[in-house]
Parts: sequence; structure tokens; C-alpha cells
Amino acid sequence: MQEEPNPIKDYLFEYIENSSTIPELIVKKKFDEVINEIIQNCYDKIVSMDTKDVAIGILATGVLHYLLTNSLLNSQRKLEHNGAELDIVIPDIKTLEKDQKRSLVICIPKSSDEEIISKKISQLEKIQTVKENIWVVLSEDIKIDKKSFVLSKEKNTFSKIIFEIAQFSNVNSTNKFKILRI
Repeated sequence: MQEEPNPIKDYLFEYIENSSTIPELIVKKKFDEVINEIIQNCYDKIVSMDTKDVAIGILATGVLHYLLTNSLLNSQRKLEHNGAELDIVIPDIKTLEKDQKRSLVICIPKSSDEEIISKKISQLEKIQTVKENIWVVLSEDIKIDKKSFVLSKEKNTFSKIIFEIAQFSNVNSTNKFKILRI
């Protein structure tokens, strides 16, 4: 399945490709610094390319996909499962079906409307019944009863997400290689 071209993703990956510091940060496993650099240098331009929530959602998905690949953490993204769209599943859909305690679902709602976010979460709770294993990436700080990460210039907590995913993977032994020792 060929993905449609997306100017936000293109801009993000062009920035990463042309960065002189990101490859070095990746080698040193400083994923939080990679995220901070991307946010500092790309956020304003990306937010101007679409509605804020959609732009942030695309940015979050692109950054997560790039960093999960580079951190060698198993993941699958953009899946359809039991009628629900899953943004990111760690480690994979098979583990989610077999052992939900060892599976993490990351939701990127591309909206700051609490009702839309709530509906999306309830849909995910039918698939991932271990409620604390549903995490949400938001464009602004909204109170929800899930572990959440905010991707913004002001209150950015998104930069911690890769380490938290690695911790989850190490604790739940979904990461057989224990690449990130945290």
C-alpha cells in the first residue's frame, strides 16, 4: 500500500536528512534531544501547513515512526483492527491479540476536541482492555484519564515518549534485545 505524499512529512524528513546533529544524537540514543531539536526548528513551519491538530498529529506520527525505527523498538503503525484505526501498536498486533499486558497502543487523535478524543479512546479500550496501556499524544494539555504526552513548543512532554516506550518494552519484555537499557 503506497502512502500518499504529505508536505508535512516531507518537510520533517527533509529536515532530519539535512540535520548535522540528529545522526549523532541518534547514535548516542539522545532521542529526547532529537525531538526537542525537531520541535524547536520545525514546529512553527509545520503548524502553518495545516490545521494545528492535524499538523501536530502528522508531526508526532512521523517523529515516532522515525525514532522507533532508529531505537530498534518493534512497532507497527496505521493499522485497521476490529473496525478501529490504530495509530501505533508496540510491539505488534499479534502481541496485542495474545497478551494485552505486553502491548501498548499509542493514540494520536489529530484533534483537541475532548469529545472526539474520548470517542477514540473508548473505541481503543474495546481492543486494548488494559486501560493503562493506551497512551495519547495531544497538541495541547487536555485532562484525560490516560497517560498523555503533549507535543507543543511551550509544554512539550512528548520528548520523553521514546524512553517511556523503551521502559515499557523492557519491563514487559517485548523488546527481546533490550536495546535501550533504562
